[in-house]
Amino acid sequence: MARVRLMVQRVAATTIPALIHGESGTGKELIARLLHAHSPWRSGPFVQVNCPALPASLVESELFGYERGAFTGAATPKPGRVEMADGGTLFLDEIGDFALDLQAKLLQLLQDGHFARIGAHAEQHVRARVVCASNRDLARDVERGQFRRDLYYRINAVVIELPPLRERAEDIPALTQYFLRQYEAKFQRSAPPLSAAAQQALRDYAWPGNIRQLQNVIKRLVILGTEDVIAHELASRSDDELGFDLDRASDMSLKEITRAAVDKLEKIVIARSLRQNNWNRRRVSRSLKISYRALLYKIKKFELPAKRGTAPAEDAD
Repeated sequence: MARVRLMVQRVAATTIPALIHGESGTGKELIARLLHAHSPWRSGPFVQVNCPALPASLVESELFGYERGAFTGAATPKPGRVEMADGGTLFLDEIGDFALDLQAKLLQLLQDGHFARIGAHAEQHVRARVVCASNRDLARDVERGQFRRDLYYRINAVVIELPPLRERAEDIPALTQYFLRQYEAKFQRSAPPLSAAAQQALRDYAWPGNIRQLQNVIKRLVILGTEDVIAHELASRSDDELGFDLDRASDMSLKEITRAAVDKLEKIVIARSLRQNNWNRRRVSRSLKISYRALLYKIKKFELPAKRGTAPAEDAD
């Protein structure tokens, strides 16, 4: 993320298009807003076009606007998002979802700043910084004929890659505290202090939903006032992996259910820590702050698979 911040600082001052690439929930909109806030266009508007949120039939009219009588129901002229972004930044979120015919019109906009409203006879000109984002592999889409090659090379003059949260676990404590402060202020209540086990579980979880998922977990933590929501979130995402369903535990006592849930969480944490430390069990024991013997016992207890071809030196420093 330090490299991302440095790139944002360097790219923001320019006028060239930028492509932000990353998985869903990694904060692509936030980076686009940072580019705008530090750009020569910061005094102008920041206009976002979220393609997946718009019906396919409305994307073009929302983007370019229309004139009166352009189609049934067009009683009055309406400016599009492109026109509204004049003098500012136009953020095209998930540009990979745009249809090919619309991509051709976007290409013209990027080339010379010209566009036309639907039903208009004359073109208009806008001056706006264009920032695009996608969670798709656009280069692969180009090879498959699903994305225009000329548009791809136009928008990827600078590519900002956002790593998924599972690859930047060191950021999780800071993000957690940020969201805690945000939602404690919003809901006017204090969350309980997080235990060491909960903090470690947050760091070791894979976060398939990335920052957005972490944000929602912390929101529920503040609202409900118990860190049980963390264990529930991590456990509910891993029922298939661990083969245990709390909803089917009606014949178990509360003590048994709690023990099973704790075992499930421990298995998740240990399995992920083993992968993150390349199966160096001594490093895992230090990172989890448990004895090496206790770690070996839990690996055997949870029947975690051993890495094939493990050499005796694997556990050396």
